Amino acid sequence: MHGEFLRFLVGGGLQTALSYGLFLLLNLFLPYAISYSIAYCCGIVISYFLNVHFVFREKPSLASFLKFPLVYVVQYLMGLLLLWLFVAKLDFAPAWAMLAVIAITVPVTFLTSRFVLKNMGKYRS
Repeated sequence: MHGEFLRFLVGGGLQTALSYGLFLLLNLFLPYAISYSIAYCCGIVISYFLNVHFVFREKPSLASFLKFPLVYVVQYLMGLLLLWLFVAKLDFAPAWAMLAVIAITVPVTFLTSRFVLKNMGKYRS
């Protein structure tokens, strides 16, 4: 699992760079909110294929592709809740709170990605 986690970090960095580059490109022609939304959705698709092929070395399936965005829902909601907890309840500075959120959500995102992609591989469509 250690090798998978290192590949997950590399894949996440690549996905982030590609999504950011797409955002910058789209923002030349579109409003920033639309550019962000398109880049974010494309980032989920990029992340799926990087995770399937590079990180977990699974075969893609329609079932895992359709369930993979749930990983991002979990990550977002958990991050938002933790950020609120650290800032509003524990009085952390937002910048420090965000670092704590990242430290917590990255391993959780790895585990949820692994669960979705490894378990959905059993039910290929």
